[in-house]
Amino acid sequence: MTNDTSSAGKIRIGTRGSPLALAQAHQVRVQLVAAHDGLSHDDVEVISLSTKGDRIQNQALTELGGKGLFTAEIEQGLLDGSLDLAVHSMKDVPTQLPDGLAMAAYLKREAVEDVFLSDKASSLADLPEGAVVGTASLRRQAQILHHWPHLKVTTFRGNVQTRLKKLREGEVDATMLALAGLNRLGLSELATQVVPIETMLPAIAQGAIGVETRSEDAATQALLAPLNETSTEICVQAERACLARLDGSCRTPIAGLASLDGDTLSLTAQILLPDGTEMHEETQTGYATAPEALGEAVGDALLSRAGPDFLKHG
Repeated sequence: MTNDTSSAGKIRIGTRGSPLALAQAHQVRVQLVAAHDGLSHDDVEVISLSTKGDRIQNQALTELGGKGLFTAEIEQGLLDGSLDLAVHSMKDVPTQLPDGLAMAAYLKREAVEDVFLSDKASSLADLPEGAVVGTASLRRQAQILHHWPHLKVTTFRGNVQTRLKKLREGEVDATMLALAGLNRLGLSELATQVVPIETMLPAIAQGAIGVETRSEDAATQALLAPLNETSTEICVQAERACLARLDGSCRTPIAGLASLDGDTLSLTAQILLPDGTEMHEETQTGYATAPEALGEAVGDALLSRAGPDFLKHG
């Protein structure tokens, strides 16, 4: 088939350079080739870029500003025409996309759970008082402290391999990762415990891969259409609408998970104080045809329950 999305004649995929991000980009490449007769792997190029979130490893995400840390440079490539599409972990994507860009496809969602990794205990509940858990996620920190206030948490940056190395070297007693990432890297056997979502509700859009394009690029959008998994799209839209209503940033511990059963969409979301001392949770159901409305309703209910000053604590 003929591809006219770039002057070089190739479909150019932008991604972060971490092993997990590259695995996700190559997953999109494989699915694109499989979906279109006449399209070969040589027709699709994966281009890795360094993002601010990747370059600066010695600061917490909250200190860097939070939004767009892992997407801005890649999105700039879309806007300037050097890329045709961008592959993102949806939990890294700000709720407000830059003008001129749009999400064109959501791949079938992977596992949503968090995993606990440690050679000192079989679960979070088995860690002794004062044990140190390393995580870059403010949500995970708050949830851990909410359930196990006798534990300590510390900021733990880096890609999956970097964090595993730090764990082996004894910098912390345990760490947390997303099961989806381990699965995509073929490292799921490293998980000490898969934490039930009833204990740790996942991040908004955890486990979901999104593909972003220019809003006016109809050719690339048509190429991506067969990759879109509708149930994932609906659930992620509901979760992200809730996040947008809460004005969530990396300074605010927010969790949420939607599920689809026929035409019925359910959404559970949480907001927590960073120290875990207070948590509010809301569950509502709505229609699959109106995911954003459900997300906004759950966000409104949480804001009403927690009070106007709750999110200012971050």
